[in-house]
Amino acid sequence: MRFNDLSSKELIDLTTGSRLGVLGQTDLEVDEKTGQILSFTIPQYSMFGLRKTETYSRIDWKQIKKIGDDMIIVETDQI
Repeated sequence: MRFNDLSSKELIDLTTGSRLGVLGQTDLEVDEKTGQILSFTIPQYSMFGLRKTETYSRIDWKQIKKIGDDMIIVETDQI
């Protein structure tokens, strides 16, 4: 699967049912040696989603439970 295929999918938390963001708005942490994705870094937005704050959430690749047509389901304990 290519990053372009993932880029417009929404990230949904299985635990809370909340929307975490759109994958295209995140940064990826990639292992330089293997090329595997290690985690997503999601910026937190201030009121009304107008600008990014200094706070980020990190989702490890291991937390992904399902990649569907429109969304990616992740299971987190706390974000």
